[in-house]
Amino acid sequence: MSTILETRGLTRTFGAVVAAKDLNVRIDHGEIVGVIGSNGAGKTTFINMVTGYLPPSGGDILFDGRSVLGLAPREITRRGMARSFQVAQLFPQLTVIENALIALVAAEGPRPSFLHPLDTPQRRAYAEQILEDFGVARYRDAIVSTVPQGARKLIDIAMALVSEPRMLLLDEPTSGVSVDEKHPLMDTVMEVVRKYGVTVLFVEHDMEIVARYVTRIMAFYSGEIIADGPPRSVLGDAKVQELVIGHHIDLELLGEAA
Repeated sequence: MSTILETRGLTRTFGAVVAAKDLNVRIDHGEIVGVIGSNGAGKTTFINMVTGYLPPSGGDILFDGRSVLGLAPREITRRGMARSFQVAQLFPQLTVIENALIALVAAEGPRPSFLHPLDTPQRRAYAEQILEDFGVARYRDAIVSTVPQGARKLIDIAMALVSEPRMLLLDEPTSGVSVDEKHPLMDTVMEVVRKYGVTVLFVEHDMEIVARYVTRIMAFYSGEIIADGPPRSVLGDAKVQELVIGHHIDLELLGEAA
């Protein structure tokens, strides 16, 4: 299986604080990778660096074998690596379909022109298909601020997919979502990314969610990766249980995916 994302000696410091230390990561096409770690462990710093939102202090980032170091986030997105955020990045006073159309225009070129129509039949058809895939088409004409939180999360992830990325990075996709909504939300996301053949890396604090949906886990602690491998192996690691999870974890309670 070929590598889609690779980091070599990736490092980020903030003064005397080392937020990421010599991170050497390889992610293959088709993997579903979960990233775990306590607050301040370096998880979001890692995602921000590989997506261009935070410049590394050292090292290199390769996407599909080409360095993306120094590229702006929008250019990295156009190369095929998209992301969502812990807090949905949507225009709250616009409708859902208007948000989708804006995301489509932004994905089409570096300098979208507002002299040309935003809402074309082709764009609307594609936007509506994406919303349908995520099960949120019924909200297409609703103002985003009136949409339930779980649906808003799905809309945000749908916006990341309109650029047709080959890799999708999700920062705490179930954050702020009720317990009852978490599994249906992730079931929907996983079904869609499988349909589009997208490689996924997501940060998550809920160990049950991680164990159920990933093929591999990377555990961060103090800016370093202290474990990387199959879910059962990583979640059963004594160091991970002590430093990341904070307690012993019964793998049998996490289901078969662990």
